[in-house]
Parts: sequence; C-alpha cells; structure tokens
Amino acid sequence: MAEELETDYLVVGAGAAGMAFTDSLLDHCDATITIVDRRHAPGGHWIDAYPYVRLHQPSAFYGVSSVPLGQDALDVAGTNAGYYETAGADEIRAYYANVMLRRFLPSGRVRYFPSSDFLEDGRVVSRLGGQIWKARVRRKVVDTTYLEGAIPATSPPPFQVADGVRCVPAGQITRISERPEGFVIIGAGKTALDACVWLLEQGVLASAIRWIKPREGWWLNRRFQQPHSLLPQSYTGLAIQLEAMAQATSIRDLFARLEDEEFFLRVDPAVPASMFRGAIISEAELRLLRQITDVVRLGHVRRIERDEIVLDEGSVPTSEGMVHVHCASRGLPVRPVRPIYEPERVTVQLFQWGLACYQLATLGVVEATVESDEEKNRLCPPIANWDTDTDYPSAFLAGLTNHRAREGHPALARWATATRLNPLGELALYRDDPLVIDARGRIKRCASAATNNLAKLVGASAA
Repeated sequence: MAEELETDYLVVGAGAAGMAFTDSLLDHCDATITIVDRRHAPGGHWIDAYPYVRLHQPSAFYGVSSVPLGQDALDVAGTNAGYYETAGADEIRAYYANVMLRRFLPSGRVRYFPSSDFLEDGRVVSRLGGQIWKARVRRKVVDTTYLEGAIPATSPPPFQVADGVRCVPAGQITRISERPEGFVIIGAGKTALDACVWLLEQGVLASAIRWIKPREGWWLNRRFQQPHSLLPQSYTGLAIQLEAMAQATSIRDLFARLEDEEFFLRVDPAVPASMFRGAIISEAELRLLRQITDVVRLGHVRRIERDEIVLDEGSVPTSEGMVHVHCASRGLPVRPVRPIYEPERVTVQLFQWGLACYQLATLGVVEATVESDEEKNRLCPPIANWDTDTDYPSAFLAGLTNHRAREGHPALARWATATRLNPLGELALYRDDPLVIDARGRIKRCASAATNNLAKLVGASAA
C-alpha cells in the first residue's frame, strides 16, 4: 500500500528552475516543499553535461538567490580573461549538492526524492527501489519540466548513422585516445561552439575540423554581461540596445546596429544569421572559431554513410577515420505558452528577456508573496523560448512591460534590488561612475521612443 506524502508544494525537477523556485519559497513563506527528480542528484542537465562545458554567463548571476556561486574572481587566462569567472560542470554539480545538503534539507521543510518520478495520478515512484508514495499536495504542483531541453549526452542523433561510422556526443571527444583523421562538428548551437573551442584549445588544427552549420547564429558579447566592477559596461549595453531600438527601421536593421556596436556577434559576418537563443560568448572565443574555414552550409544532416554525409541540400565526403561529433539536439523547446500560475499548478516559464535564474527565483517570490493567481500572471506573463532573430525584440518588449508592473509591487521591488541574481541589482553602487552617468542619460532620452518603435517593429514582423 502506498505511503501518503503530505506537502504544501511538490516541485518536479531539481535543476536550476526547481532549485531557484524552492529557495525563494523557503525565504518568503513557511510552506513545506517536496522535490522529486528522476536524476540521482540535484543539478538538472548539469548532471549529464559534457566535461568541458562552462556557464556562458558569469557565476555571479547563476544558481539560487541565497547561496553565492564562485568567488567573484576575474579570470586572468583563457578565452574568458578579463571577465568574471564562469563555473564549469563539476563546480555547478557540487554547488547544487551543497545547496540541497546545507540549505534545503537542514531547514526541516524540504523533502527530496532523487531517482524518482512524479506521475500524473499523484504518485511518487522510486526508479530504483520501487517504493510508491501517494502525494497529497495542499497548495500546488510546480512543474519545471514543461520547457525541459534535450542535450546530446542523453538524446540520440537526429539523423541516421551507418554501421562503421564513428559518431559520438560532444562529451565523448574528451575520451579519444588515438588521434583521428579529423573531426566533423554537427550543429550550430552553443554545444557546437564549445566543442570547436575545446578542440582548438587542445591543439587540434583548425584545418582538421569540419563544421556543419544548418544556420548561422547571433551571440551576445560577454563584454556587456558582467557584474560587480564591470557592471557599468553592462549598463552601457542596455543603453546601446535601447538606442538601437529607438532608431531601427526594421528588425534586420536593429541587429545590424547592435552588431556595429559589438553587442551582438556573428562567427561569420558574411553569412546572414537567423538563429538566436541568447547564448553568450567572448570575443576571444570568436577569434578561435573564425580559424575554422571548412564550414558546410547545406541544411541539416539526414544520414552519415561511411564515405559521405547526406544533408538537406547536398552531400559532402567523409571517411571512417573521421570522428563525427553530435551537437545537434534541439536544446530548449519552443512550446505554446500557458498561464504560469493556476489554482493547483505552477508551470515554470520565462517571462522576460534576460538571464534565467533571476526569473526563476522571481517566480518563487511571486508565488509566496502575491495573493491571487490573476495578479501573479499579470506580473509574470509568460513568453515563448527564443529561437530566431525575430524572437529577441518581442521578448525584450514583453520584458519592458512586465518589469514596470513588478516595480510597482513594493515587496518584489525590494527583493529585486537585493538579490545577487539581478544583473543590474548593484547598479546603485556605481551611480557616480562616468559610464553609468552617460548610459543613464542615453536611456532616459531614448527609452520611450524605443518602446514605441519596438512595438511597431514587432507588429510588422508578425503581420
């Protein structure tokens, strides 16, 4: 007979979303929380991530609000030199384990069920021992899986692979013991960029790398995504965006203006870009990536034979001596938005342009401090995950609108100023910095025009 499990909130998933949401509940209400996760340890996709992956944002902006990640140190070597540290997979896994063991469980209000599934009928089932609990959730189920992404380590290639072809996920290239004839990187997203950079850093010649890119992407310049002493430069980035939005005549013109200001980057400026997922890279990484000249732009890979790779629009030769690196998972899905807050459910989604952990923690604060679901949804209306260049202006516009609504809520405004996850939270400390003074004036002059013009550009794009 199933044991009854009573809890105020049942959080499905112990990744970045579930951990940030739970942390906010602990700080802002007295509720009990049960976390159920199919993985054996907290950390979500970081448990399965490739060994050389690092945050593409500074550690200062990642994790849960109450527990800092990293030492707030500036890197002095590598492609992140001069910028604030970006944690790697091992550090992030250890961080989330520490949050669970030293923060959540000692509170006496959190129960954690790893290696378990939460079923639609309300049962929690252990994957290993077979134990079953019948959950009685007094308030809400918090679903963090609605927008769960897919990564190469846990997803098969989206193309056929013939017998005898050496095709491995991105993480497996760290275990290659014999030098191959060359590498074929398949994919155009952040995983593919990381794989290329890592190989080049290991001394692999650029001429030994073939890069199959179904589309060209836009990337955020890390220079404008920095905390602490470099925050004035990040604030300048906001001014750059708003000025471009006020002056742009089309979305294409908007991106062109932002590329001229080096806010957005392309690996190949000669190729039109359409993909945009909000990932951040440094200019040093960009210089490495531009060394790779064997780039195939014939659409998606359909199958890999022993002697050729067949794509949407043609084929290219290959051989059994090549290592084909699968970096082609879909990443975060683009699904229809639904209300985040409902009477018995929270469906975690993003609600503005910007770094995710700040938004995920905000959702927990809103749930704990705002009375009605209607008001919660007004403060945090969901937006779809961005995937193409046209998604950026619509997400930014939505963020401008709902940011003003949350600023009018005193408790949320106070928390937003204090949390370490807010990219602009420390801005008051630098109010007298010349860059901040200049950016503040530029923002004041163009903010209204930017909002109005952005609405027109988004409307024209949707027509």
